[in-house]
Amino acid sequence: MGQVHPAPEGDPHRSEITESNLTAVWANFARRGYRRLIYTNTVVVLPEAAGMFERAMGTGVRIVRVLLTASDATARERLVRRELGSELEQELEGSARKARLLDQLAPAETVRVVTDGRAVVDIAHEVVAATDWTGPRSASRR
Repeated sequence: MGQVHPAPEGDPHRSEITESNLTAVWANFARRGYRRLIYTNTVVVLPEAAGMFERAMGTGVRIVRVLLTASDATARERLVRRELGSELEQELEGSARKARLLDQLAPAETVRVVTDGRAVVDIAHEVVAATDWTGPRSASRR
């Protein structure tokens, strides 16, 4: 919601754009009765992101932080398959840096889901279970 490539030179408003876009997208969904959102971004599980969600979605929003993890070897293998151009080394360095940052700063209540050697459907089932969205649905749209 806030990523562009290449980013405008010296754009100091990147986080503002992300929040503004999240606010607009959530308003569109909420107006139609939706009450759940899955938002993906590597470092969105960090505590400072909570304020953005509260401003965009309203106070009292329940946030379930889920962090998909992989070993360094698995992350490297995936990046090598994905990055075909000259940015591989930069992506590998960024991945390692973010992994260490998340290890240190992700809140204790963050659900960590190991992805090494697992099928996508199995990972998805674990993520959905962590959100507690698998229970009975109420009469209202959720």
